[in-house]
Amino acid sequence: MGNRALQQAVVDAAAEGKNPAGENYRFLSLGATKKLARDHHISGRLIELTALEADIIPERYQRNIGTIGLKGQIRLLQATVGVLGAGGLGGFAMELLARMGVGRLIIVDDDTFSDSNLNRQLLATEKNLMEPKAETAAKRIADVNGSVEVKDFNCRAEIATLAEIIADCDLVLDCLDNLPSRFDLEKVCRKLGIIMVHGAIAGFLGQLAVIRPDRPLLSSIYGTTGDRCVEKGVEVQLGNPATTPAMLAAWQVSEAVKILAGLDGVLSPDRLLIIDMQAGESYQVELAG
Repeated sequence: MGNRALQQAVVDAAAEGKNPAGENYRFLSLGATKKLARDHHISGRLIELTALEADIIPERYQRNIGTIGLKGQIRLLQATVGVLGAGGLGGFAMELLARMGVGRLIIVDDDTFSDSNLNRQLLATEKNLMEPKAETAAKRIADVNGSVEVKDFNCRAEIATLAEIIADCDLVLDCLDNLPSRFDLEKVCRKLGIIMVHGAIAGFLGQLAVIRPDRPLLSSIYGTTGDRCVEKGVEVQLGNPATTPAMLAAWQVSEAVKILAGLDGVLSPDRLLIIDMQAGESYQVELAG
């Protein structure tokens, strides 16, 4: 089917409604999206893009539009985001990305779920212990937003494999739990010209930085890795309560959405944002990149 015929099919399937502000708008229901995708043998993502380009809002994104606009939603659906780590931070982050409508997700994690994950990891349940995190994440995303195209990789984030895995990403989220992998990811992102949204948690503390390809910052945050014998950060001592990964993942995804949708207010490239939930405050630290 040609583009014009597809556009007409989407227009014909759209309905009229009022948004929460009482304004008239045209929308495409989830049921209509799925039917069009089946009938025309294309992805739900392409149906949603076709609708948005005709000023028709896929109903699942209706509450996004007032914040990011139609153009912002189109940019999200066109984007590819890598989520490195599918544990505490990554599980919440990829769920939020899928609900926002980021069109393609690449998930990397070599671990399986264990009992100790149940306190804080969205994807961990009593029924899926010992199952691969990346594979479970892909299944969860399919349940949350079937229009999102997902590739999952059950492997460790290392230089030898990362370049090929994230080559098509517009942005990556660092949701890793060890320093060597973080440094490897930063090096690969620098080489490929990809923005990296770094996040780390410990106790009631969270930290976030937006690392541009020309401004590496991890050595300013953690110091040099030297012989790379340092594996974990301060989270080893402070642990990770249930609320901290949810909080910081929301911050990470907010930064990612602003970048991808072309919105203002992205964290400065020379700043580390610290959120202290115990003290009830947040502040920025200037870094020397």
